[in-house]
Amino acid sequence: MPELNCKKTKKDIAEFIKSKVSESKTDGIIIGLSGGIDSTLSAYLSCEAVGRENVFGITLPSTTTPTEDKIHGVDVAKKLGIEYKEVGIDTILNEYLSVTQLDSDNLAIGNLKARIRMSIIYYFANHKNYLVCGTGNKSEILIGYFTKHGDGACDIEPIGDLYKTDVYKLSEFLNIPKDIISKPPRAGLWDNQTDEEEIGMSYDLLDQILYLRTQRDMKNTEIAEKLSISVDDVDMIIKKIIRNQHKSKVPESPKKTILDW
Repeated sequence: MPELNCKKTKKDIAEFIKSKVSESKTDGIIIGLSGGIDSTLSAYLSCEAVGRENVFGITLPSTTTPTEDKIHGVDVAKKLGIEYKEVGIDTILNEYLSVTQLDSDNLAIGNLKARIRMSIIYYFANHKNYLVCGTGNKSEILIGYFTKHGDGACDIEPIGDLYKTDVYKLSEFLNIPKDIISKPPRAGLWDNQTDEEEIGMSYDLLDQILYLRTQRDMKNTEIAEKLSISVDDVDMIIKKIIRNQHKSKVPESPKKTILDW
């Protein structure tokens, strides 16, 4: 994969954020701080772009949020010197679950948590006239590893063209705390969940597959041979891309010709 020019990337993303705030006639950026590397990097870049006084952080823990992540989310806000607020989501979540009375389903409940969080973030964004900063990276966006209308909902996606491995490189360049960089990526949507386990492979391997497929246009068999892996592993990732394309599109409608108008 090509080497990332961290200095230029930092400058380009900061200018992007600044221009979008200006174009939208908003007053700043709001970002959900999970304590993970993606939201931390996005927060650092937002402060670089519009100044810490115009960035608002919000932590939204639940009972399945690792304690370490709760601490890191607050620590990032304090280190950057931004205004922040903590809003626990368990009361809201439990109200949903008591009303629906459905059988327990980790995936459905996890997605509900993500959507509750984003609803709260947008409430604050509307109140403050701020843009919602997304925290998705290119790797996760391509395979649809996010919750539609949850963490995938945002006004801008500053690190959306950075592979996860590039996120690590830029984070190291910006001197983001090593304990945030080194811990395993996880959404904390259910107990003991980790991103790489859920995806089915390491981000390092995932990024190589994605790069060779989307930017080098290589066939699945060619990718498998080049990376010395099973073609089944490549097929698994390509199927994720195809199956989850709807998550990154505006909802589609049938054309008039199809309806025979």
